[in-house]
Order: sequence, then structure tokens, then C-alpha cells
Amino acid sequence: MEILLITPQTGKHTIYNDNKIVSFLYEHLDQYGDAKEAIQKCIDYVFTPNKGGLILLAIENNEIVGATIINKTGMSAYIPENILVYIAVNKNQRGKGVGKQIMQKAIENTEGDIALHVEKDNPAKFLYEKMGFSNPYLEMRLKK
Repeated sequence: MEILLITPQTGKHTIYNDNKIVSFLYEHLDQYGDAKEAIQKCIDYVFTPNKGGLILLAIENNEIVGATIINKTGMSAYIPENILVYIAVNKNQRGKGVGKQIMQKAIENTEGDIALHVEKDNPAKFLYEKMGFSNPYLEMRLKK
């Protein structure tokens, strides 16, 4: 398995174009996912000047088997510098360490702290805790 790092510096144009990444995440995020339009906005944010982030793809036999997207927040000290927005592994590859590998590469290739949101019943929560993430806050939202 190969881990492909895509950043504003490495360039957006690869054989794994936005549509393939969006489709993969849409399919494999299951009930924890968003609309394709939202996933595309997250990818676009990575390549927006003065914003940024990274995309990591786990590739096996020329197919995406895992993906993560981290967006920079533009903040520090009071809000983590980065937010892990999406991470997904192909349903047929789960339990084989793919998620752990792309999470580790994401941590290695990101400067500053990383936040993520996870639903309390999401089985991936255990991976995040193993990787050192903790839950020091209760998030509250006002939907308008």
C-alpha cells in the first residue's frame, strides 16, 4: 500500500482527481458523511490561498482504499491549527490498519495541533483515542 500526500505544494492534479476522492469519501463515510458538495468544498479549501491543508490517500492496486482531509483553521493557541474533517477506509479494508496508517501520516505531515469531531457511537473513536486524541470539551452548536 502506498500513501499519497496531496498539498498545495505538491499540486492538485493527480490521477486521483477530486471526483474520485469525493466519490470515495461519500461512499465510505457511511452515516457519518456529508453531501458530495460539502466534501468538494473541503477539498477546495485545501487549495485556497491563505487557507490550506492536506489530503492523504491510501492506494492499493491503483484504487483508493483510504482517505483523509485536514483543513488549516488559520488559528492557534485558542483553537487548534488544523481540523481533521474527513477520514474513511474502504469497507473491505477495515480492521487492517489502513486508518491508523493514514492517521499517522496525517499527524506527521501537519504542523500544530489537530482537532476532529466524532460522534460518540462511531467505532473510529477508539482509533482516535489510540492515536492520542482526547475529549477535553463538550461541543455545543446553535443551528440557524
